[in-house]
Amino acid sequence: MDLKKVLADIARSIVDKPEQVVVTEEQDGNTLVLVLSVAPDDMGKVIGKHGKIAKSIRLVMKSAAGNCGRRVDVEIR
Repeated sequence: MDLKKVLADIARSIVDKPEQVVVTEEQDGNTLVLVLSVAPDDMGKVIGKHGKIAKSIRLVMKSAAGNCGRRVDVEIR
């Protein structure tokens, strides 16, 4: 499973400007760090009220990574 593509698809379904969604990968030991960048106007949509959408995105990604036997963290910049 391509975790980078999964995160990009989730983010594109939420934002108004899906063409500006960028996901990059970084390796931090045994953990894959996915960095999500969106348009400044869409930042609130990705984070949500009190961070609820961001927490949900992280939960879905950790579950998807667990199915692959990997560890993943999601950073939103």
